[in-house]
Amino acid sequence: MLADLLAWAGMATRWLHVIAGIAWIGSSFYFMWLDASLRAGPDTPKGVQGDLWAVHGGGFYHKRKYLSVPPDMPDELHWFKWEAYTTWLSGILLLTLIYYAGASVYLIDPAKLALSPAQAIAIGTGFLAGGWLVYDALCRLLAHRVKLFAVVWFAVLVVAAFGLTHIFSNRGAFIHMGALIGTAMVGNVFLVIIPNQRKIVAAMLKGEPVDPALGKKGKLRSVHNNYMTLAVLFLMVSNHYPMVTDHPLNWLLIAGIGLSGAVIRHFFNEKNAGRKDPMILVNGVMLFVGVMFFALLTTPKPAEAGVTPATFPEVQAMIGKHCQTCHSATPTHKGFTAPPNGVAYDTPEQIRTYAPRIYDRAVANHSMPLGNETGMTEEERARLGAWIKAGAP
Repeated sequence: MLADLLAWAGMATRWLHVIAGIAWIGSSFYFMWLDASLRAGPDTPKGVQGDLWAVHGGGFYHKRKYLSVPPDMPDELHWFKWEAYTTWLSGILLLTLIYYAGASVYLIDPAKLALSPAQAIAIGTGFLAGGWLVYDALCRLLAHRVKLFAVVWFAVLVVAAFGLTHIFSNRGAFIHMGALIGTAMVGNVFLVIIPNQRKIVAAMLKGEPVDPALGKKGKLRSVHNNYMTLAVLFLMVSNHYPMVTDHPLNWLLIAGIGLSGAVIRHFFNEKNAGRKDPMILVNGVMLFVGVMFFALLTTPKPAEAGVTPATFPEVQAMIGKHCQTCHSATPTHKGFTAPPNGVAYDTPEQIRTYAPRIYDRAVANHSMPLGNETGMTEEERARLGAWIKAGAP
C-alpha cells in the first residue's frame, strides 16, 4: 500500500510541477516579449515606457508600462509569484521522493564515489544552496558588467556540472544541475524581485519617493531567469536521452546545450525588440548541431564486435538478473509497483520486441541497470549487444 501511495504521490507531484512550470515559463516569455514590444508615441505620458495594443480571445487589450510608479495605486494589483514558488516547491518534493528517498538507486553511483544516502543528500542540497549563494554574490559584484557576469556565471555552471557528474549517477547529476539553476531562478523571485516590488508599493502608498534602482534590480534578475529557462527545461527531461546523460563527457554536453539554448533565447529577445539578426539564431542552432556531432564522434563504440553472441537462454538469464526486478508485470524492486514506462521483459516476445531499447540502455549507454546495482559486467553487455546486432535470434 505504501509503495502504491508513493507512486500516486509522485505522479501527482510531477503533474503539478509541469503545470506550474508551464505557467512560470509562459509568464517569463510573455513579459519579456511585452517589454520589448512597448512603443512610445507623441501622446505617451511622461514616465511611461510605452503602450501596446493586442487582440486575443475575441477582445482587445491595452497595456502600458510605467518606468517608476503610476500616479495612483490601482485597487487591485496582480502579482506573478506563485507560478515560480509552486514550480520550485513541487520540483524539490519530486527530488526528495525520487532521488533522495531512493538515493541508493537513483543518486549514488558506487563506481564514482561510495557514498551513504545521507552523504549524497547532504552534497546535493549543498550544491543547491551553494549555487544560489555564488550566483547572488556574482550578481551583486558584477551588477553593471552584464557580459562579464554572463561569462563568469556560465563558467561556474560548467564547474558545477563537472563536479556533479563525477559525484552522482548521471541521472542524479543532471537533475541536480537543473535544480541548481532552478533554485537560482526562484531565489531571484523570492529574495529580490518580489521584495523590491513590495518596497515600491509600500513607498507609493506612504507618498514617499520610490528608488528606481529597486525596479532595475528586479528587471535584471527577471532577464537572467529568462535566459536560463531553456537550459533548465532540457535538464529536467534529460533522463530520456541516455546518449547525452551517459556520455563520458556529459558535463561538456550540458555546457554546450545550455549555451545554445541561451543563444537561441537571445535571438527571440532581440527579435521582439525589433532587432532582427538571423545569424544569432543560426549560431545557436549550429552550436547545438556541433554538440550533437561532438557527442557522436566521441561516444565509445560498443564492444560487441568480434564477440560471440549470447544464446537466447543466456539472454533470458541476463535479463532476469539485471532487468526483470523492475521491468516485469510484477516488479520485485523496492519502490516499483509497475514496470517503468510499461516496458516488461517477462516473455521471449517482449524481450525481442524491446531488444533495440535494451541495446540503447544496457549496451550503448550503460544507463541500465540503474547505478549498475546488479553488477552487470562488460562481457555480459558485449555478448548481449552481439545477440541484438545478430537480429535477436
